[in-house]
Amino acid sequence: MMQNYQTNFLFVFIGMLAFTASFHSNGQELKVFTLADFDLHGTVKSCLVVTDYGKEEFDFDELGFLTKSVTRYNDSDYDITYYKYRNGDVLEKRLENYREGVFDKSTSIANIYEIDTTANKRIIEKIYSYNKDFLDQYEYIYNAKNKLVAIKRSNNDGIDETTISYSRYKNENTKTYFLNETIQKSIRTSIKKKRSGTYEIRLTKEYLDGKPNKAQEQWFTKDGVLLSEEKFEYDSQEKSFVTASSVHYVYDDKGMLSRVNTKKDGLEETKEYIYQYDNEEGGNWVKQIITPDNAYTTRKITYYQAEGVEEEE
Repeated sequence: MMQNYQTNFLFVFIGMLAFTASFHSNGQELKVFTLADFDLHGTVKSCLVVTDYGKEEFDFDELGFLTKSVTRYNDSDYDITYYKYRNGDVLEKRLENYREGVFDKSTSIANIYEIDTTANKRIIEKIYSYNKDFLDQYEYIYNAKNKLVAIKRSNNDGIDETTISYSRYKNENTKTYFLNETIQKSIRTSIKKKRSGTYEIRLTKEYLDGKPNKAQEQWFTKDGVLLSEEKFEYDSQEKSFVTASSVHYVYDDKGMLSRVNTKKDGLEETKEYIYQYDNEEGGNWVKQIITPDNAYTTRKITYYQAEGVEEEE
């Protein structure tokens, strides 16, 4: 089954470095990447992704955790990120930048994590430059149910604190983020049953300086497959959200994205997705074509093999 990220697949890989250069943006949870985040299945060892605008390389350990990612702009300019884990938690992440084939120490950084589980879980993230300059520290604090409830950021400019609250009303669960006591975002999740099935509806509202700014409503199947999303902009005069765009996703009998219908500014656009698969068990796709753009993505995938069996290239 395709993962929710798939609709933006072509935008994931080029620019993935900016996303994985830090597991978070300010005030967001830590994210650990696995095979599932890249729509990969089985005993994948590495995946080379080639599009018409660049290359990405991803290496995974035998548990499926991402251990290395490489963004190649050309033969001499590239960025490498390394990840180390323990018991499913990240311990270290290092971003190394190379320009004209030379390691750029001034722009490379290291993220070091300390995990304390003696009481409620607490993670300390310290970020340093390769010149050993301190840049940032994040402290992630969890409650007794292992839910993230606070993120404290400290650096030379001071301290910021993001708090996360959880509430429930009837069949709705709401998660709300506050930065220094000013609301930043809320995510309300509810379940709706229809004749066609059971769906999860996720309404995300974002705020700017504590005021409504934009929103997004997403519909998922009970298995977490994204079916549609509608984006809204806030009309300050009408004091309400108005639709900016809507997208509907269609999947084939393998669960792969086959069509995307987008409506925006009175215009409608349809894109079709075509795949070719490898012969391995689990059937990872190795080529994706999007029409009518004729944009393409190819993937070269290698697998871990049973002991004593040579790995096929």
